Amino acid sequence: MTAWLTTHSWADIGALFGHFLMLSFLAIGGAITTTPEMSRFLVNERGWLTPPEFTASIAIAQAAPGPNVLFVAVLGWNVAGPVGAMAAMTGILIPSTALSLWATRWGQARKDTRGVKAFTAGLAPVTIGLLIATGWILSGPATGHVGSMLLVAMTVVVMVRTKLSPMWMVAAGAIAGAIGFA
Repeated sequence: MTAWLTTHSWADIGALFGHFLMLSFLAIGGAITTTPEMSRFLVNERGWLTPPEFTASIAIAQAAPGPNVLFVAVLGWNVAGPVGAMAAMTGILIPSTALSLWATRWGQARKDTRGVKAFTAGLAPVTIGLLIATGWILSGPATGHVGSMLLVAMTVVVMVRTKLSPMWMVAAGAIAGAIGFA
């Protein structure tokens, strides 16, 4: 018997797959926008990860080269090893990929219609709201640490007021963490 089966049943793996399958349909703006719901499910409801484990999983995956959706595989891995990674990634990728292919072809054929233009314009505030909620969840473990909160506030100000690449703020965070400021 493999190690993951000692702590997770096939029903748990099915629940992980099913939840990420559902989130795939809600991932307007990318899988990262569903992070608050992932946190609620994995941390609060199931208790499979702690808040620091959840945040670290996303940070590690975002630091690695490759597509941004890799954080889903890391979350799944941290829940149930390779089977969890496969369940989470399959759940998040299959529906959104199929829907994206269909919607892109359908929208391109009708790109000049009023309905498609209105739909596209309406998604912008939804995506921004989801990204703000994601930032709120991911900054949670930093609450109470003055240096970390200052870094979060500084990042928001810099991103809103300048066209500076976010990678500079990532580098500043890495330096601040290395010297023990954040």
